[in-house]
This record gives sequence, C-alpha cells and structure tokens, in this order.
Amino acid sequence: MEPERENDLVDLLDRLLNKGLIINADIIISVAGVPLIGISLKAALASVETMLEYGMMEAWDQSIREWYSKEAAAKEAVLAQHRA
Repeated sequence: MEPERENDLVDLLDRLLNKGLIINADIIISVAGVPLIGISLKAALASVETMLEYGMMEAWDQSIREWYSKEAAAKEAVLAQHRA
C-alpha cells in the first residue's frame, strides 16, 4: 500500500498556518566589492488566529473589527429606514 501524497501538502499547510513561519533576510547588492543597495526583508506567514496568539497584528485586528461594526450598524440603519 502506497502512502497518499495528496495529504502531505494539506498537512504541511495546516502545520504552517497553525505554527507560523517567520523569514528574516538581509541582502546586500554590491558591484566590484562596493555595496550599493541594502535590503532587509521580514515576512510572517501564519493564520490570523496564530498571529493574534503571538501578539502580532493586534492593531489591524481591532481596526477591522471596528470597521465591520460600523458597516453593520450602517446597513441596519438603512434596512430600518426601508422597513418604516
């Protein structure tokens, strides 16, 4: 019996989103030994739930929740006007 390879990708993605992955990279581009450009890259890949557990993106989450609350209240007000 052969192992199923389809589940490997799903399991990897599930683990990645649950645990998270952070990549830090510093790149220096130089010509003839003279550094010309320096790049610092930082990337985080995880589910929003995982990032919130680690204290990342809290301000973004709060602002999105406030925006959705305002939008829902505005839609409710429009619906209430149409009912009246």
